[in-house]
Amino acid sequence: MKFWPLLWSNLKRRKARTIFTLLSIVVAFILFAYLAAVRIAFSAGVEVAGADRLFTTHKTSIIQPLPKSYQDQIARTPGVVSVTHASWFGGIYQNPNTGFQGVFQAPVEPESYLAMYPEFKVTVAEKKAWADDREGVLVGETTARRYGWKVGDRVPVQGTIWRKKDGSKVWEFNVRGIYTGDKTVDKTQFLFHYDYFDEARQYGQGIVGWYIVRIADPKQAADIGKKIDANFANSPAETKTVTEKALAQGFADQIGNIGAIIQWILAAVFFTLLLVTGNTIAQSVRERTAELAVLKTVGFSNGAVLALVLVEALVLTIVGGGLGLAIGAAAIAAGDPTHGFLPIFYLPSRDAIVGILFVVLLGLVAGILPAVQAMRLRIVDALRRA
Repeated sequence: MKFWPLLWSNLKRRKARTIFTLLSIVVAFILFAYLAAVRIAFSAGVEVAGADRLFTTHKTSIIQPLPKSYQDQIARTPGVVSVTHASWFGGIYQNPNTGFQGVFQAPVEPESYLAMYPEFKVTVAEKKAWADDREGVLVGETTARRYGWKVGDRVPVQGTIWRKKDGSKVWEFNVRGIYTGDKTVDKTQFLFHYDYFDEARQYGQGIVGWYIVRIADPKQAADIGKKIDANFANSPAETKTVTEKALAQGFADQIGNIGAIIQWILAAVFFTLLLVTGNTIAQSVRERTAELAVLKTVGFSNGAVLALVLVEALVLTIVGGGLGLAIGAAAIAAGDPTHGFLPIFYLPSRDAIVGILFVVLLGLVAGILPAVQAMRLRIVDALRRA
C-alpha cells in the first residue's frame, strides 16, 4: 500500500482519459452480465431440466394431440414412476399485444403435475384451494405480479384455439394459488384443471398435448423411452419419447445457437476493450519515461517497475469491471426487461466467476506489454528521450 500514492497520481495524471477508459470497461462488463442472463433465458430448461423426467409427444409433432387413454399404459411401463400430462391452451388476456400468449397456459391434473414438478413452491392451503375449485388456476408469481393478480381474483381469458360448448371463447378462472420457486424455476405459468377444460371445450374431448414421465433411473432413460414408444407402435397416434433436456434443447435450437452468437459478440467487445485499455496504459508509460528512469536511479528494480505498471492496469480493470458486474447484476435482479418473455432471467454464479476472471485477465494482458517495456527501459536512454 505504500506505493498507492504513486499509483493514484499516475491514474489521475490524465483524468479524462482514465475516466473514459474506466467507463468503457464498466459498460463492457454490464453487457457481459446481461448477455449471460439472456443466454440463460434462451436456453431456459436445458440446464435445469430434470434428469429423471421424459417427455412423450406425438411422433409427428408436439402440436399433434395424444389420447388421454395412453396415460395408464405409460404408467405400466417398467421403470416408470409416475405420469402426468399437459396441453397448450393459447389464450389472450385483455389485449393481444400484452404478450400473454408467451405465458405457458395449460390444463393439467393438479396433484400429479405438482408432484412432477416439486420445484414449484405453493402453500398447502393454496394447493388444496386449487384442487377443490374446478375453475381454479395456479399462477406463477411473475405472471401474478405482472398483471396485479392476487388470490381470489377472477380472471377472464379469451381462447384462441379452444371454445366452450356454448360457443363462447371466454374462459373464466379463479386465482386459487400463486406458486414461487428459486431463480431457475419458470414462474410465469398459468395452470388450470384439465377435467374442467375437457368437459367444457367444444371438441377434442379425451385428448392431451403431451405426457411428462418420471422414471426411477435416469441412466435407463433411453431404454424406457423405447419401451414407451413400442407400446404405441403402428397405432394411429405413435409416440416419440425424449428426455426433458433433449426436448428443451430442441426448442432452443429452433432459434439458433444463441450461446455461440453471444460468445462472438463478447469476443469482439473484449478484444476492442483490450486495445483501448492497453493503449491507455502504454500511453501513460510513454508519458512517464523520465519518471521511470528516476525511479530506477533511486533504486527501484526492474521487477518493481514491471509490477507497478501491471498493478496500475489491474486497478483500472478491477474498478471498472467490478462496477460493471455489480451494476449488471443489480439490473438483472430487478427482473426480466421484457416483462415476461424471458421467464428464467438471472446471472448464473458460474458466469459471475468467469466475469471476475476476465477482469483480472484483462488487466494482466492489457498491462503486460507496457510493463515489459518499462522494465527493459535503460536509464541513460530514458533520460536522453526526456
